[in-house]
Amino acid sequence: MEQMQIYAFEMNCVGHINHGMWTHPRDTSLHYTDLDYWVDFAQTAERGKLDGIFLADIVGVYDVYKGSPAPVIEAGAQIPVNDPLMPISAMAYVTKHLGFGVTVNTTYEPPYLLARRLSTLDHLTKGRIGWNIVTGYLDSAARAMGFDKLPEHDARYDAAEEYLEILYKLWEGSWEDDAVLGDKARAVFADPSKVRAVKHDGQYYKMEGIHLSQPSLQRTPLLFQAGASARGQDFAARHAECVFIATPTPQAARPTVAALKHKAAASGRGADALRVLGLVTVVVGRTEKEAFDKLEDYRRHASVEASLAHYSASTGVDFSKYGLDDPIEQKSTNANQSALAAITREAPKPVTLRQIIDQMVLGSRMKPIVGSAEQVADRLAAWVSDGGVDGFNLARTVAPESLRDFVDLVVPVLQERGLFKADYTEGPLRQKLFGGSGRLPSSHPAAAFRR
Repeated sequence: MEQMQIYAFEMNCVGHINHGMWTHPRDTSLHYTDLDYWVDFAQTAERGKLDGIFLADIVGVYDVYKGSPAPVIEAGAQIPVNDPLMPISAMAYVTKHLGFGVTVNTTYEPPYLLARRLSTLDHLTKGRIGWNIVTGYLDSAARAMGFDKLPEHDARYDAAEEYLEILYKLWEGSWEDDAVLGDKARAVFADPSKVRAVKHDGQYYKMEGIHLSQPSLQRTPLLFQAGASARGQDFAARHAECVFIATPTPQAARPTVAALKHKAAASGRGADALRVLGLVTVVVGRTEKEAFDKLEDYRRHASVEASLAHYSASTGVDFSKYGLDDPIEQKSTNANQSALAAITREAPKPVTLRQIIDQMVLGSRMKPIVGSAEQVADRLAAWVSDGGVDGFNLARTVAPESLRDFVDLVVPVLQERGLFKADYTEGPLRQKLFGGSGRLPSSHPAAAFRR
């Protein structure tokens, strides 16, 4: 079994995945507005040799449940939420190897400016930046950004294809490798003949300009993506290097993993070009009893109401309209189809609201892995062997103790079994994960824009 990759899943807010945990007496996420919170988080993650911190984000608020944002405002469920890019420089300053995957929405961010921001972070982190490509799924975000409505699901991906073409042209083709000279004696910083303007005139975007940043170590950041729809999987197979999935069991994960890797191979990149990461929540103790005692302590603070509000927005389905034993309608929506798939298309029979609530043990739709360090390691290994995943996105419960518990208890067991690295390798983030030079391989579509 190959060594797994593990990322700490976070968001610049008090309530991310496991809603209500911020009310626990030992939770410190009320301090998410302080740099010390993020510095401590990053140092703990690097102490555990985690591959990176993955920062989620949304633009907009969850207002599908009961037709109002009031439930999530009251519960602090991803609102307020600060910019995910801002803490990265501070976290990079106190770490040496830890990667940073950051979510930025293609529908609302101008590609020319995003290219500079991510290049800047790749410089400041010495090649440790990754970008989670999302197209958005909230009508509230569309209204806030001046749209009449959210563009259709597949149209968002069509626009994102064009968006990425612009970024690839800027990152990979605007500046040649030897364009920057820094020649003080001749007072020549760069060779103008090796710097070119990018031109693009497409269906969704039109632009012309030189990339504002000189080439960074990776040029193109490590590319993350998540999507369970057929269109989302096609997009991931063509562009992504790491793909996040959320399924309730390893058995449910396997078909998605197989489909993604098959499509990556069919696109000419190869199945090994993708790393698929499953979403997990872990509650671990020094003994099984301690872990379950901790679970009972945590679950007293879980907010099912906030979780239903979050899930309603993610799926586009207002769960407040269902009785406990009503089956949830299986339908395609314009929202996050991967979230809807987790409870409908992947379920062996119609799912009721009661069954969804039963899964919300800690205020999210994913049941946690609970047990001693050895038992947790067994479960994670089973996800790899039975589900085919390459690693995990680790959602927090009580911050910062859930990450500290994982680092102090689970990581040593995984390392002893050879399932997780004992130390980091050198080089940029992409090189650490895939080997090579740290640049995208020639099989990736971005390589076509190199000069």
